[in-house]
Amino acid sequence: MIRILESGDTAIETIIKKQYPEQAVYEERVREILQNVRERGDEALLEYTARFDRAELTPETLRVSAEEIEQAYKEADSEFVTAIRRARDNIGDFHRKQLSKSWMETSEDGTILGQIIRPVERVGIYVPGGTANYPSSVLMNAVPACVAGVHEIVMVAPPGSDGRLQASILVAAAEAGVTEIYKLGGAQAVAGLAYGTKTIRPVDLITGPGNIYVTLAKKMVYGLVNIDMLAGPSEILVIADDTADPVYVAADLLSQAEHDVLASAVLLTPSMSLAEAVKEEIPRQVGYLSRKEIMTASLRDYSAIIVTRDLEEAVELANSYAPEHELAVAAPFDMLGKVRNAGSIFMGHYTPEPVGDYYAGPNHVLPTGGTARFYSPLNVDTFMKKSGLIAYSPGRLKKAGADIIKLAETEGLDAHANSVRVRMGK
Repeated sequence: MIRILESGDTAIETIIKKQYPEQAVYEERVREILQNVRERGDEALLEYTARFDRAELTPETLRVSAEEIEQAYKEADSEFVTAIRRARDNIGDFHRKQLSKSWMETSEDGTILGQIIRPVERVGIYVPGGTANYPSSVLMNAVPACVAGVHEIVMVAPPGSDGRLQASILVAAAEAGVTEIYKLGGAQAVAGLAYGTKTIRPVDLITGPGNIYVTLAKKMVYGLVNIDMLAGPSEILVIADDTADPVYVAADLLSQAEHDVLASAVLLTPSMSLAEAVKEEIPRQVGYLSRKEIMTASLRDYSAIIVTRDLEEAVELANSYAPEHELAVAAPFDMLGKVRNAGSIFMGHYTPEPVGDYYAGPNHVLPTGGTARFYSPLNVDTFMKKSGLIAYSPGRLKKAGADIIKLAETEGLDAHANSVRVRMGK
């Protein structure tokens, strides 16, 4: 079900580089969907929703009504509502610590320099559906947007064949501060948010993970709108030593393998005995879990247990892989400084990934596919924009004018130089 590879095996490179199906085969279809929605608006959205989600909607039922949200609260389990509120509060507390402030500084000569930080005005958040239900993704996208001060938060999520969104999704949206909800999924939802239609006003930023169609659509509309990142299939990498419990480690690997057949779950350990115990434990747990076929495909095609020479090699491989990490070792804080590339880092034997996925506070919308080498999780700054502020006094312009004119003339831009020179009487 999952293979064991030893240090030096050439197959390790394939795992680390995460070679997924070629995207080009999907690009033409996504372009067609985007163009169709851009030209035909609501009509195209409704046609795609009927075709892909088997839901027959009208422009009037495309948007979730207040009555539907009220009904969702009646249907939702009270314990779920309590849990979602606690998770929302934890996520809000964490993200409020990320807030940056505008600033200005005045020099003795009267010059004022500064930076103005404002939220974007209208944000679209994509909440995936299909093989699972993700109210946690609602919180992870909407709560940081609220913390940032975004006034209009527009959520899209694919409906069921009955034309409804699940109660848990609607309750999470209401609790998180979402202001509009539309029953839309796939590339067509991204198109609706980016281009706008008669029913949906366009947004300034689109966030949230989705399948390859959603990811490519976000890539193609970037520039017209901003996006958070190009998220690929889910990943987990566990670094473990011989103090780790194989039952815990197997459970953690499966917690990501159940997301998608393209998900990857990797264990790096210098302990062959742990590797063998985890390999033996995985089929036992798969046997009583519900998403067997998805997990089996993920474990077979994109996952591995890699036995390294030592923990140092494990960390080296992990930094190349750049996923979200678990440090299931005796002294995780001793290793923390060596982990350079990670979306999130889960420390010790009692911090499984679902703690971060649902509840602790850090965001679970994470860079994948190795992009943690240069990119960050979704955060408050994603929803902010920054403006520079410059106010020169006559004296400061006179003092700096010769330098500015020289730089402009060096670039051959004499009109730039002239706009300074006319103010200096030259």
